[in-house]
Amino acid sequence: MNKNKPIWLKKPEEITDKTEYAAFYKSLTNDWEEHLAVKHFHVEGQLEFKSIIYVPKRAPFDLFETKKKLNNIKLYVRRVFIMDNCEDLIPEWLNFVKGLVDSDDLPLNISRETLQQNKVLKLIKKTLVKKCVELFFEIAENKEEWDKFYEQFGRNLKYGVHEDSGNRDKLSELLQYHSTKTGDKLTSLKEYISRCKEGQDKIYYITGENRKSLENSPFVEGAKKKGVEVLFMTEAIDEYMMQQLKEFEKHKFVCISKGNIDFGETEEEKQQKEKLAEQMKVVCETIKETLGEKVEKVETSTRVVNSPCCIVTGEFGWSANMERIMKAQALRNNQMSTYMVSKKTLEINPTHPIVEKLREKIVENKNDKTIKDLIWLLFDTALLSSGFSLDEPSGFANRIYRMIKLGLALKDTEGEEEVNEELPPLDEEVGDENMDEVD
Repeated sequence: MNKNKPIWLKKPEEITDKTEYAAFYKSLTNDWEEHLAVKHFHVEGQLEFKSIIYVPKRAPFDLFETKKKLNNIKLYVRRVFIMDNCEDLIPEWLNFVKGLVDSDDLPLNISRETLQQNKVLKLIKKTLVKKCVELFFEIAENKEEWDKFYEQFGRNLKYGVHEDSGNRDKLSELLQYHSTKTGDKLTSLKEYISRCKEGQDKIYYITGENRKSLENSPFVEGAKKKGVEVLFMTEAIDEYMMQQLKEFEKHKFVCISKGNIDFGETEEEKQQKEKLAEQMKVVCETIKETLGEKVEKVETSTRVVNSPCCIVTGEFGWSANMERIMKAQALRNNQMSTYMVSKKTLEINPTHPIVEKLREKIVENKNDKTIKDLIWLLFDTALLSSGFSLDEPSGFANRIYRMIKLGLALKDTEGEEEVNEELPPLDEEVGDENMDEVD
């Protein structure tokens, strides 16, 4: 009765009026906007099917809603509609792609049980994913359209890098990030490599809550001084993705807030570092004695330039950002998380005035009442600037209040000394000196 030929049965070259695709997209999806991109193709050979896939302009607000799985690929068998929620037709990371598949190889009386075992469906899925990746590269050729796409579906690409090992290398070419050298513009990994210094075989990155905090992070100071570019990764999915993405075009990924970092030191710089480490040995030992189990070790470092110190985690444990993400999980298991929390290393900047003054005070009188307070203040402040949360915010607040009182030349009240027995009173004679250190 219906003499109109379905649009997906036509050959792509037969469709001269592109509004046909837009009209079909709206009828298929009930979207009020037109699509961003479309791919119409026929597959013949080992299996035979026809398909149209669309990329919408906007991501739905419930794209990653875990309670319901979005699947927008409708399944037809020889032009007969079978189902609109075939979960085995496309992976979860492509849940924003819309369209249909019309297969000539599947039986008409197919059920959900037989679909799960069907080899044809697995081949269709593999082909669909390949065609989607091709479509993304076609969109990337137009800068304006690509910016729109990446803003809406960038997280899906990162999810794909994490989930799809077969397409990981291809998808990683599409990733884009802000960096220390690009300002407000995004840069791809290929562009990063093209700007690498001679002999640099690593891609440096840092993860955090937002770009502004990462730009001012103490970890970036050493890289900036050496002229090394650092990528800013600010989404939670980046932490999971980087567990799978170890390298890109033979350049290993290195997180600058973890482990030992070498930005290419000269022999002279190495000798200077060893000399300073020897001078600061007494400071490291005193800080370790004061902090106890809070840190695994204390050592000097060239990682920080303008800051007095920072907190570094182990290479294979959680970063500060990952720790924050895991703490935010609603149903997290506290016992399990203790296995992954990294041992913290406090790295001090031996050339910073605060650290130099601290060394003088320790050498002069190791039992000075103010030293313990200063060390705890340095440690708590380093925790915050390195992206960690404080275990005891009240203790940190009390120390700050005591510093404020010192600056205002106020004496501690009798009650406070009893409440804060672990915080020895600060000497009034050294008030001005200490305020210089805090500044």
